[in-house]
Amino acid sequence: MRHPFLGGVLAIVLGAATIIPATCGPLRDKLLERRAARSAGEATVSGKVLRDISYGSDPRQRMDVYLPAQAAASAPVIFMVHGGGWRTGGKGETAVVENKAPYFTGRGVIFVTINYRMLPDADPYVQAQDVALALAAAQAKAASWGGDPQRFILMGHSAGAHLVALISAQPSLAAGSRWLGTVALDSGALDVPEIMEHRHMRLYDEAFGSDPAFWRKVSPMHALQPGAQPMLLVCSSQRETSCSQANAFAQRMKAGGARAEVLEEAKSHREINLQLGADSAYTGAVQAFIDSLK
Repeated sequence: MRHPFLGGVLAIVLGAATIIPATCGPLRDKLLERRAARSAGEATVSGKVLRDISYGSDPRQRMDVYLPAQAAASAPVIFMVHGGGWRTGGKGETAVVENKAPYFTGRGVIFVTINYRMLPDADPYVQAQDVALALAAAQAKAASWGGDPQRFILMGHSAGAHLVALISAQPSLAAGSRWLGTVALDSGALDVPEIMEHRHMRLYDEAFGSDPAFWRKVSPMHALQPGAQPMLLVCSSQRETSCSQANAFAQRMKAGGARAEVLEEAKSHREINLQLGADSAYTGAVQAFIDSLK
């Protein structure tokens, strides 16, 4: 029989293990990824998962590929970029894969989720270059997975939404890669100078620094070029500036002749990521945009 005191200590230790502070950095990321990978693997047992495929020499330059159990020839591919304030997060986090992986693979779609280098080792522009490098690598391997390199759809949440929006606004960053369109899930950094010139959270200082020229370089609003890819901007009506930024960016895209749609959702920042793939009108609206690109 366990001693009551020892039982209490054990409970405290186990509880602490489930609340891992953000300052734990890589250790926290790895523990969260392992936990999420287990749940994602259970959710997609009918399909194969290819883990930690390299697209570069850095340990973070890796991707996971979730394959449908019954893939049609030339399957479409969702290419997912996680968030985390440009500093934390991982390709196997619960909010990234729990609903999306089984939903998309269940529809015969390949679901790819990537890691990339982060602050302080890589600024957001370098991170965008990592995303572009991963995209090119995934497209080169797509046929071996049963996928069609011409039927990729970029998707990202939060900081990841900023990165895919930046690449979509400035296709030259993608070094020749082409894709059907982009789904940006609640980016908070579509107009970087606007953010930096007003009161903002410290994480933006860590990401974007103090150089206005760099702010414009990594701002999708200011980097927008002709040929921008069609984009669905999902925004949280619960956040003060999320939808105003999304609408302003969509208007700029439309003025340049590009296609842009805004989907306002009464969901939290995390729910917009986590609940995509669950049976809901929200998932249906995103799927309708995806279907329109084919």
